[in-house]
Amino acid sequence: MRIRDIDKEKLVIENAIDQIVRDGFQGFSMNKLAKACNISVATLYIYYKDKDDLIQKIGADVALDFFSNTVKNFSPEMSFEEGLWKQWENRAEFTMKYPKYVAFFEIIKHSPHGEVILNSTTQFSDFRLIMKQFIENALRNNELIPISFEVFWSIAYGPLYTLLNFHTEGKSMGGKPFKLTKIMMKEAFEAVIKALKP
Repeated sequence: MRIRDIDKEKLVIENAIDQIVRDGFQGFSMNKLAKACNISVATLYIYYKDKDDLIQKIGADVALDFFSNTVKNFSPEMSFEEGLWKQWENRAEFTMKYPKYVAFFEIIKHSPHGEVILNSTTQFSDFRLIMKQFIENALRNNELIPISFEVFWSIAYGPLYTLLNFHTEGKSMGGKPFKLTKIMMKEAFEAVIKALKP
């Protein structure tokens, strides 16, 4: 049995992410991936059972990295405004540092692999629990209007992700050059807080 090569494994992960972001699932294959990595297809099967296993394992690693960064220096006990701002800072930092990982995660999340990945470890349910506690505390402390979860999520994070998309693309509406600043982020955040606070 052949031994795993960490450098080769990293190369496989990076190329798989690149291909899925560029070509989607339809354009992604184990053969193309092996060719891009300059390895044999058989080598891929040292690391992964099949294409789905590869996508799900890489997706789980990226998701765990994202969620871990999202809750860095965050506590569900924080005031609503302080906690939400920390979430914004963490999400923006990760997205700006790893735009390709975020693009990959967005593709995965909205695919049949999404639920498999999110149910693959208790760490994802821990994240859900932390966010649930944060929202419940904000409601209990009268820092958040009663609102359905989906509407909360779109108001709380939609403006941030729109700005981050503009930043990643380097342009806003009509092709106008765009670079996200802390001042813009704060301006959008203050509008979100006004919309969500009683």
